Amino acid sequence: MYGKVVLSIIFVLLLLLSYAIFIGTLDIRSYSFSLLQSSAIAPAPCAPAPPLRVFMYDLPPRFNVAMIDRRHTSESPVTAADFPPWPQNWGLKRQHSVEYWIMGSLLHDGDGGEAVRVSDPELADAFFVPFFSSLSFNSHGHTMTDPAAQIDRQLQVDLMELLKKSKYWQRSGGRDHVFPMTHPNAFRFLRDQLNESIQVVVDFGRYPRGMSNLNKDVVSPYVHVVDSFTNDELQDPYESRSTLLFFRGRTNRKDEGIVRVKLAKILSGYDDVHYERSVATVENIKASSKGMRSSKFCLHPAGDTPSSCRLFDAIVSHCVPVIVSDQIELPFEDEIDYSQFSVFFSFKEALQPGYLIHQLRNFPKDKWTEMWRQLKSISHHYEFQYPPKREDAVNMLWRQVQHKLPAVKLSINRNRRLKIPDWWKRR
Repeated sequence: MYGKVVLSIIFVLLLLLSYAIFIGTLDIRSYSFSLLQSSAIAPAPCAPAPPLRVFMYDLPPRFNVAMIDRRHTSESPVTAADFPPWPQNWGLKRQHSVEYWIMGSLLHDGDGGEAVRVSDPELADAFFVPFFSSLSFNSHGHTMTDPAAQIDRQLQVDLMELLKKSKYWQRSGGRDHVFPMTHPNAFRFLRDQLNESIQVVVDFGRYPRGMSNLNKDVVSPYVHVVDSFTNDELQDPYESRSTLLFFRGRTNRKDEGIVRVKLAKILSGYDDVHYERSVATVENIKASSKGMRSSKFCLHPAGDTPSSCRLFDAIVSHCVPVIVSDQIELPFEDEIDYSQFSVFFSFKEALQPGYLIHQLRNFPKDKWTEMWRQLKSISHHYEFQYPPKREDAVNMLWRQVQHKLPAVKLSINRNRRLKIPDWWKRR
């Protein structure tokens, strides 16, 4: 009797359970999965991306380090053992020395970098061309007609002849080849032959859009020329910096740089503004460093091109940059938000009498202090050094190159199958 009752109850319960599952009010899978989740071990973090594999062409020293140390007279490529140190007190040549530090990063045999040199070009993701094009311009005549400029021209001719014989250049049309060109006049004679390559530039002020653009090229910082502020630990940095706005540099510039002359007139007569015409000598660079470290804001107007070294001098001095440039492009901007530590004004705003100073004088102290903290936390990304260090400027640049490679690969593959000139570029 009791057995029949128990069996009947079990049968009814099973019937109700089956009905609940059928109409969807009970999801056994969810219940079971939640039990599995509660007892599962947390997933391991994603492994870091592998370093970029870079093949560096073995160029004779005349293309690079012989411009620094003339004792490199052989045709044998430089190695880490005889890589010369960057000369002290080279002034403005230093600001365009990105090419030197990138080459050094590949010569250095260390771990943890964003790029690693490979000896087999078949394994390479990208190809680095260690031609010091900016230093060549600075060393071999500044005008096209200067006799010394023919040395620069011949280096470019010899380099392109060498590259065009390489099957790796031919395979990609140079699209996966990296050229540092941080001086606006670098590679001045044969620049149009690098239109498809990855150029490392500081801005696009003197480049036609078809030659250099954000889609394929990498924006680099200038190499700062002032010393980094490494012991900036004051309790009240805002009050300790007595100058509101600081500028020291050339005021007669070309193109967008004419704004500097106009700003000199607008900013005159303010007791808390230091605006001084100056040239880059060793002593003047030291004076600029002292001025930046004692100022709340550092003015960065456009120069001959939209950017200048002054911005990065301000960053490593922890002086909040005031950027006046309508066409500036900034390095690492897919990773760094400059609005967190910089103030931006258009030309129109900056040239309104009294407007810029009014905005800066009314800038909240707590907001400025937060920007100062941000500058301290990100300034290591703008350090060029040998040997390189993790997350420094060179490693940031290699990461930027890696970001460009998917589009490069797309371009290479499309070019292989096109039977006519690329119709997309004609749109």
